Amino acid sequence: MPMRPFVRTSLAILALVSATSALATETYIFAGPPRESVEKGVEVYGPVAEYLSAATGKHIVYQHPDNWLLYQTEMQKGAYDLVYDGPAFVSWRIAQLGHEPLATLSSRLAFVIAVRKDYAQVNTLADLSGRTVCGFGPPNFATLTLLSLFPNPSRQPYLVEVKTLKEAHGGVLAGKCMGAVMRDKAFAKMHKSSVGAKVIHRTAPVANQTFTAGPRFSAEDKAGMTVALLAPEAKTKIAKFLARFNRGKDLVKADREDYTGLSDVLQHSWGFEITRQAAR
Repeated sequence: MPMRPFVRTSLAILALVSATSALATETYIFAGPPRESVEKGVEVYGPVAEYLSAATGKHIVYQHPDNWLLYQTEMQKGAYDLVYDGPAFVSWRIAQLGHEPLATLSSRLAFVIAVRKDYAQVNTLADLSGRTVCGFGPPNFATLTLLSLFPNPSRQPYLVEVKTLKEAHGGVLAGKCMGAVMRDKAFAKMHKSSVGAKVIHRTAPVANQTFTAGPRFSAEDKAGMTVALLAPEAKTKIAKFLARFNRGKDLVKADREDYTGLSDVLQHSWGFEITRQAAR
């Protein structure tokens, strides 16, 4: 028996409503590195997800990764639609996952490698081969940058992990490590009260931490998020985020070209070389 016209129409309407509802509730995942506790992560990143949800009309939720291994693994799988992290990861996602950079911190990143002045035997990078260097544990960008300066892994310095830049600087002066890798501005500030260290290498400035959006977002969504992140109202809407990372300053528009080649420092990091080969 043929289906009556009004029945077919009703079913079509129900199907349309169902599809529209599913689209409206589709979830987009926002994540950042697990540098904070879950509570702090929600406090800092949660308002960003809410703000960008309002800007795009999409349901964006913040998902806190439990640890660095999970964060990197989920990133490599393309599980994150919106990410905020350092330039090496940004560069990798652009090349491998089709992400687009949206907005970045206004300051640039540059690092120094410093040693004690009375270490006459250490005057160049090559002199640090096999010697101890204080720095944050990988995948910290400063540490990865240092290690990338030694293409032969057997010639790389031995990393002594520290928790703070003050500990890295103090470790050099106290003889805990032969050298330290630090943000240039932090070293300059600490060096004012200490003349016991010398810089043997400075890196060129590169882009800072950045928001990127993946291929599940449309070009219009990405443009809208960029506009929202740069808008004056962002100062109040995402105030805790800006206070945490940019000292309350405005974000600036990211330039895709600024990240070219920065993922090279990840070549010895677990999973990234494997994923890069598989993606070819």
